[in-house]
Formats: sequence, C-alpha cells, structure tokens
Amino acid sequence: MVKIEVIKRIFDFLISFLLFVIFLGPLIIIAICVRLTSKGPALHWSRRIGQYNKIFYMPKFRTMLIETPQVATHLLQNSQSYLTPIGRFLRKTSLDELPQAWSVMVGDMSLVGPRPALFNQDDLVSLRTSKGIEKLKPGITGWAQVNGRDDLPIPTKVDFDYQYLQNNSLIFDIKILFLTAIKVLKTDGIQH
Repeated sequence: MVKIEVIKRIFDFLISFLLFVIFLGPLIIIAICVRLTSKGPALHWSRRIGQYNKIFYMPKFRTMLIETPQVATHLLQNSQSYLTPIGRFLRKTSLDELPQAWSVMVGDMSLVGPRPALFNQDDLVSLRTSKGIEKLKPGITGWAQVNGRDDLPIPTKVDFDYQYLQNNSLIFDIKILFLTAIKVLKTDGIQH
C-alpha cells in the first residue's frame, strides 16, 4: 500500500504546478506592481521553520517595506505603517501567498499543513515540537487557518495543528483546501 506521504507529495506537486501555470500571468503582473510601487525586490524570502524544525526560505510577494522588522505582523506596533502601497490589497486577497507554490513544488512545503513559523517564533516552535507537529511539512493553508487564521492565539493554533496531525489524510486536505477557498473569497481572519 502506498503511504499517505507519497500520495500527498504527488497531489501537492501536481496541484501547485497547475496553479503556477494558471497564475503565471498574474504572478508577473503582481511582481511588476510591487516593484513599481515600492523600493526593493518583488519577492521576500522569509526564513521559516520547516519539517523537523529545519530552516527554509519561503517566497511571498513583498507587502511590507524593506526596513520592516522580521517579526510576526501582530507584534509590530502600527503594522499598517509598514505596508507597501499595494500590500494591504495583496494580503486581503491572499495574492501575496501565490509564490509559495514554488515551495510546494520543490518539497519544502505542502498545500496543507501547519503554517510555517518565522525563524524567531520560539514559543510556537516549542509548543508544536512538544506535540510532535514538527514531523509535518508546513502548508500554505491548514486546519488552523480555516478555523480563525491570524485571529487565533498561539496555543489555539497549536491545538488545531495537533488535530490535523491526528487526522492527516488526503480527504481532510481536500476539505481544508475547499474551506480555504471560501475563507479567501470572504477575506476572513486576515491581519492587514
């Protein structure tokens, strides 16, 4: 019998490759808009905690000014002042996340899993590790994202990540992807 990890990897690669091809035009347009509206590169390669707590670099369209401190958005005082002219729109529509299809294609991420912690989110990493969640590949979306996203306190996010670990299956992933599409269309629970 084929392991869930192999099936999930094939599913992740095919869907992310398809998304990359479908969104190639918008990816180029967004990259140009980011470059034209603020100083710095179009992509921000964020240092993140991956599977087994290994560091990897995750691409996102840059929504913050280049001098923004490397901390979670909710920890910034007046985070709005750090947004680029189109940053709010990119975050609200989740278009800033599109380059993460690359991370899925190369195997650093999965479509579904716990969101990758920033390299300096020691509290989140420690809680996840204590529950065995570090064994999972981080995802573009996850069970915590469809149950509150940025509005959830860290212990609650970790509880949802643990529920995902306990119920990890392709069917559950498909359900989460469907719920994510609904959340994105409604722009629920997103820190701007």
